[in-house]
Amino acid sequence: MEGTVYVLTNQAMKGLVKIGKTTRDVSLRLADLYTTGVPLPFDCVYAAKVKDVDETEKAFHEAFEPSRINTKREFFEIKPSQAIAVLKLMAIEDVTPSVQKEAINVDPEATVSSELKRQRRPTFNFFMMGLKEGDVLKFNRNDETCTVLTGRQVSYKGEAWFLSNLTNKLLDRTGPMHGAPYWSFDGRNLNDIYNETYKDYTFE
Repeated sequence: MEGTVYVLTNQAMKGLVKIGKTTRDVSLRLADLYTTGVPLPFDCVYAAKVKDVDETEKAFHEAFEPSRINTKREFFEIKPSQAIAVLKLMAIEDVTPSVQKEAINVDPEATVSSELKRQRRPTFNFFMMGLKEGDVLKFNRNDETCTVLTGRQVSYKGEAWFLSNLTNKLLDRTGPMHGAPYWSFDGRNLNDIYNETYKDYTFE
């Protein structure tokens, strides 16, 4: 059945890509996704009409199943460009501009606010977040640990690393990486600590 397949990102879900399909009005589907459990609306990075949404969805699942974080949810730990490359192979019409317009209209004020925060967001710094040199960080995927070395770097097996680079190493990946969601300090996710630190952040 013909329909629309979309590739979405969300500023509140760093490192994740949402891949979905719909045979109805895309605006209705985008509104459905923006529930009380989602702090910011989704951004559409690519959307296309396809001849068969079910076959397209199947292709995505086969291509990216190892990167799917929950078998009941269509979220993947991949770069948007990876999903776009697959979808372009099956696209019969690029509808990205119209879908992104609908995505913005879901909550225009929140969209503008998130854009400002993305532009002004403070640099990730352990010391500014209340951590100190020697504090132990735990990798959420296994028992690996590292220790805070400076405001920007950690120590792992005697070597200095930026957290993003170390996360790539432990996941055996390359490319852009936001490492904080993969690490915890005293049982709290580093990304949550960062967000809590700047919860009252205001703009000049």
